[in-house]
Amino acid sequence: MGHSTTASGSPASAAAPDSASGTTAKAPGTKAKAGTAGHTKKPRQAPKGASSTGSRTSGSGHAERVFLVQTAFAELGGSAHGPGEIAEFTGLDDSVVYRILQSGIYQRIFERVDRGLYRLRTSAAQLAFTALDHRLDGAQTVLRDLRKATDGGLAFLYMVAPFSGAQRQCVDMAVGDSDLAELGMTPRDVLSVTRSLRTGASGRTILAYLPEVLQQRVLAEPVPDQAGPGVYRDNDALVASLAEVRDLGHALGYEECMAGWNSCAAPIMWDGSIMGAVLLLKLKSVMPVAPESVIEATKEAAAVLSRYGAARPSADQE
Repeated sequence: MGHSTTASGSPASAAAPDSASGTTAKAPGTKAKAGTAGHTKKPRQAPKGASSTGSRTSGSGHAERVFLVQTAFAELGGSAHGPGEIAEFTGLDDSVVYRILQSGIYQRIFERVDRGLYRLRTSAAQLAFTALDHRLDGAQTVLRDLRKATDGGLAFLYMVAPFSGAQRQCVDMAVGDSDLAELGMTPRDVLSVTRSLRTGASGRTILAYLPEVLQQRVLAEPVPDQAGPGVYRDNDALVASLAEVRDLGHALGYEECMAGWNSCAAPIMWDGSIMGAVLLLKLKSVMPVAPESVIEATKEAAAVLSRYGAARPSADQE
């Protein structure tokens, strides 16, 4: 059977196979500065609480500027950026951005990697790991429930790889007594195929919600040699499938990662950002087409895991 299709819902990573995702449209006539592809430039105006001259202020106004600069590194993509590029993206004055970067160097938040270029320090990763700690403590129960609800399907949890925003990795699974040898792939094949975001329902599900700069990086990668006969080899078709994933909230894959296996995946979203995907895998002979019950069960599992990571409202928001 050919490529995967998708069917219905809202958005909802390990080492096993699976299977659909597009790029974000830009406003007509929008010109992106080099290194800022896929991002809309913010209007050049002082943030809330800032003076019109862009001078340093105390309190929440200055804190807001600092957070804007930190966030810009994540949204711009790429390895390093200059004050001018960050200023244009955030709408802050160049001098304000420069002062924040210099202060951040001493606070071990940023580091200068070349003349006029900066990046986040690895301490930012430690903050991320701390934020994610215990968020998925109940994942095994969710995957077991999914396996039960789909009459013995193989359930996997894929998350965005921590050291590459353009790959995935399997962090948990519920496969019963299966040793995965039935998949017909060597451990090396499984690792190669299932870490790529352009193969399988879970890979394309994650890819569908990533920033365009990361999507373009994945589109430039070759299709893994070990991929199944249903894998998307044409980039235009792959991009179209991404838009469908976002519209329907899930992806269906037909023999994308390996011959003889079909799949369904749904996204895990935390605070509006893609964090991973739940994957349900079944033999093609057992599931030639994913029934609505499998789709809904997979989406519900992803929705539960999405709620695990959702931020709790602050007191002033309640």
